[in-house]
Amino acid sequence: MLKLSTSYSKKVPVPDQDFSSQSYHASVELELSDALQTSEIEKRIHENFQLVRQAVESELAGGSGVVAVPVATQATKPVPTGNGQALKITNRQAKFITDLATQQGYKLSELNAHISKLYGVSLYDLDRKSASALLDSLQQKKAA
Repeated sequence: MLKLSTSYSKKVPVPDQDFSSQSYHASVELELSDALQTSEIEKRIHENFQLVRQAVESELAGGSGVVAVPVATQATKPVPTGNGQALKITNRQAKFITDLATQQGYKLSELNAHISKLYGVSLYDLDRKSASALLDSLQQKKAA
């Protein structure tokens, strides 16, 4: 038997508290048959990771028990790094976004649900360009 352990952790800033965060974590363990092919093992790893990730994201979205399915974002194109990956949101951008959102009456779970709906990812999975676009929209709402 093979033992598969899958976990997902996420830290989110605490509104109105500098340098503070809350950590969310989910994990699952299961046994797999030794007879499975490599492709089947990889598939099970992927499925289990998606399960625990969606469980954490669901709790952050308000704990409704409804797991949000990622949607493709059309708002912005990721800013690539030298290795083809998009640069992730900076801590400063994340803090600014959460501060603006809480000033406008958003709960953290509502903010994460809004980001997930717009970009198909959570706050800390945003790329820098998407984070910048989100900041612009929050600032426009604040000015209105």
